[in-house]
Amino acid sequence: MGAWALLLPLLVATAQAQAQAQVCSVNRTTFEVQENTNRSEPLADIYVPEDQKVTLGPSSTPSAFRIQGTQLFLTMIPDYESHTVLQAHLECRRGDTVVTQLRVFVSVLDINDNEPKFPFMTKVENVSEDTKVNTIVIPDTELKAQDPDKNDILFYALQEVTPGASNFFSLVGANRPALRLDQTLDFDRWRNMTFQLLVRDTQEQNVKPSHTATATLVLEVQPADLRPPWFLPCAYSDSYVCLQAQYHGTVPTGHKLPDPLILRPGPIYAVDGDRGINQRVLYSIVNDGTFVMDADSGNLTMSRAVPSPKVFTLLVKGEQADHARYSVTQVTIEARNANGSLLHFPESQYRGTVALGSGAGIPVRDAASPSQPLRIWAWDPDFPGLNSAITYRITNNTNFRMDGKTVVTAALLADEGVFYAEVEAKNTVTENVASAVVEIQVLEQEAPAPTGGSHAEDQRFSTVEMAALGGVLGALLVLALIALLILVHKHYGHWFKCCSGKAQEPLISSFDNQAFCATQDANWAPAPSPSPAPSPAVASEPEPPELPSIRSLDSASESPEVARDGGSPAAVRSILTKERRPEGGYKAVWFGEDIGAEADVVVLNMPAADAAGAVDSGSEDSDEAEGPGGGPSDASSTCV
Repeated sequence: MGAWALLLPLLVATAQAQAQAQVCSVNRTTFEVQENTNRSEPLADIYVPEDQKVTLGPSSTPSAFRIQGTQLFLTMIPDYESHTVLQAHLECRRGDTVVTQLRVFVSVLDINDNEPKFPFMTKVENVSEDTKVNTIVIPDTELKAQDPDKNDILFYALQEVTPGASNFFSLVGANRPALRLDQTLDFDRWRNMTFQLLVRDTQEQNVKPSHTATATLVLEVQPADLRPPWFLPCAYSDSYVCLQAQYHGTVPTGHKLPDPLILRPGPIYAVDGDRGINQRVLYSIVNDGTFVMDADSGNLTMSRAVPSPKVFTLLVKGEQADHARYSVTQVTIEARNANGSLLHFPESQYRGTVALGSGAGIPVRDAASPSQPLRIWAWDPDFPGLNSAITYRITNNTNFRMDGKTVVTAALLADEGVFYAEVEAKNTVTENVASAVVEIQVLEQEAPAPTGGSHAEDQRFSTVEMAALGGVLGALLVLALIALLILVHKHYGHWFKCCSGKAQEPLISSFDNQAFCATQDANWAPAPSPSPAPSPAVASEPEPPELPSIRSLDSASESPEVARDGGSPAAVRSILTKERRPEGGYKAVWFGEDIGAEADVVVLNMPAADAAGAVDSGSEDSDEAEGPGGGPSDASSTCV
């Protein structure tokens, strides 16, 4: 028995080995692979008997595996969001008969490779102005983002776009994106607010990999009926409270005024305190029968006269047209005797003008504003409601009359002069009277100025006269220039001759005249414009647009006349003339106002290229070259 006990395991193992040698097998049947992994090595080894062959069965994940020889390979890059498990179905066949079926499973592991996404790009939400604080305005189910990665936890944040909006709204939590109201809304101040809603699939921003997404939230505040009508003007107001106006007025005893009463600080007027709703306001008097109020306008009128002095305290109600809200204010009306009331003119004396020869019915113009007619009016400070009962007339001048409040002519004005008239204002209700003086100047009317594009002739000088004057002045100018040229040639002709020799070829690093400073480089760039000086007479000889050598002379060597007079008001004003020389240089001469004064001549040579350009531009006008003191900036010298 002991020997059989030792041989039994060996016999079982041998039997199993023989049985296994007759069927297919794999060395491993389950695997785990991270998604997005490209696995090139064999996944499993397959044992296939010699008389059998192995193929992929129909229940294998399509395009996921291949068999090469006796090895199983993964042919696709796994994606957790597409397949969480891949299956390889192996069939071992002997001929057409399936001998063995094997299954190999590959579990795909999820990694953070997808961005979260909101179900919207922009979400607009209406929020009523009367929403209670701590109310969830938008639930998290409407704001949650979706992330295909199974194990991702999303973190949310709310960033204000509208400055100050974060004081009103916030998220309930970092992982719960429900929107909550934190502060009472005010439609008048905050009609809409915009936020950026952010989501991230990692708690820390700098973690790799990390993905984010954003969406826009727009909250439109809707007005709510929270406030009653407000009587204006408010003594104090904010978005919630108005210390509304109370009104005051006066009426004369014994008289029924036909027009609406004039009240202080203004007419009865109320508006809906909720401006976004702006309900129409209806007016009514709560407790009186002496006065009548128009329901739409709020105008207060008298239904009968008040026989004796009395004070009326009226309660006026302003109610929204939908009858949802109303408010009440107080109107105080004082009835008193008007006999002692005095009329007042804004000015004690008025001034007007009218054209000579004006006929009847022509308005007198206001002297202070000639484009406006002269209007005169008076007012009753105690009973402003009686101003419409005031009439006007002129009492002491038959040339003028009143047309309402406007002064107009009553007859043909044939004489020029100053007229005075008294305007009487009378209150037809109280019989009170006041007067003012009007000073009216009757003037000869000036001819109107010609309009743009008009060819009318001026009354002072005709077009022919102006043309003749211009011709005479032009002829005198030509004669003066000719005389000036003759005198210059007569007195300074020998100077021109001595300077007519051929100039040496100039070098950029040297100077043509002793007036130049040897230690100073020639400046061929344009110099700044000289300071303003008395306008000298300039010869008509042309010169090049730039004359750098004149501007680069030593400022210490002034013209003799300038040095002698020192730039005083009596100093001799210099005249600069320049003449282009055939050899390419220029000759500059300064003359004093005294034609016999000594002349200063400077010969200025230019480089050949500039000289040639000067010949081509000989038709251009000469520029004045003056030094800071108003005289020439060139050194004083003679021809050498």
